[in-house]
Amino acid sequence: MLIEAHQSFTLAHPVGQEAALAFVRDAGVALARVRFLRGLKANRQEVTGELIVPVPVLGEVDLPFRSLLTVTPGGATLTPQPVTGERAWVEVAGQAEVDDMGSVTFHFHFRAHLTTPPAEGWGGAAFEKMVRAAAGRTLERVAGELPAGIWEAMRT
Repeated sequence: MLIEAHQSFTLAHPVGQEAALAFVRDAGVALARVRFLRGLKANRQEVTGELIVPVPVLGEVDLPFRSLLTVTPGGATLTPQPVTGERAWVEVAGQAEVDDMGSVTFHFHFRAHLTTPPAEGWGGAAFEKMVRAAAGRTLERVAGELPAGIWEAMRT
């Protein structure tokens, strides 16, 4: 089962363009205050961790992720990499572009891969539909928390 969420927003860095560029190029700093991430590890090439998503019926699901970090002339990008050996994982893609004034426009795309039991009969199909809808709303809500977490990190 695939569930997707998108989040785009713009934040003005309080110190300006050079500080904004340094901030987005250091994913460990930029994502450090995002509440739904656990075990975040970042270096100049890669970001890994777990996205914690409470899903009705299934409980709290920790979705591991691995993304390559690429510095661009105007910011940075995250390119998702597959996670093997997991029943559930998430692709985290992102782009951060800094303008001349130090405002940063972020675009994130999350694609959760969830393995559920095979749907058998109408009851199984209804269960799958319910899980898909609940997980989709939850992933959208989690993605909606990104701006506050990144803004908090940006101010410190």
